[in-house]
Amino acid sequence: MSSDVIPPSDGLDVLSTTQTWKEAGRSVALATVVETWGSAPRPAGSHLVIDADGNFEGSVSGGCVEGAVVAEAIDVIETGKAAMLEFGVADETAWRVGLSCGGRIRVYVEPVN
Repeated sequence: MSSDVIPPSDGLDVLSTTQTWKEAGRSVALATVVETWGSAPRPAGSHLVIDADGNFEGSVSGGCVEGAVVAEAIDVIETGKAAMLEFGVADETAWRVGLSCGGRIRVYVEPVN
């Protein structure tokens, strides 16, 4: 593991938060890193839980793409349809979301029922 890589957040904490938020009646989505290339700072399996108000816990990129993932997750919650997101330097959103360091990341966002 390179010194640039941020260790994954404790997935159990994120999954516990997901359960707690659902039990409280909040609509939530779960984002999961499914694939990375290059200098992506979070490994596959990292999670981010998001509620319909945009609150979130966890991390899928150490801050590079969380804002874009949260925005997409709100749409996923509203539509009930999962989405596969990809960010990277070859993507037109790379500079906007901060992956100018050379990595690429694929994140699956799904509603939690």
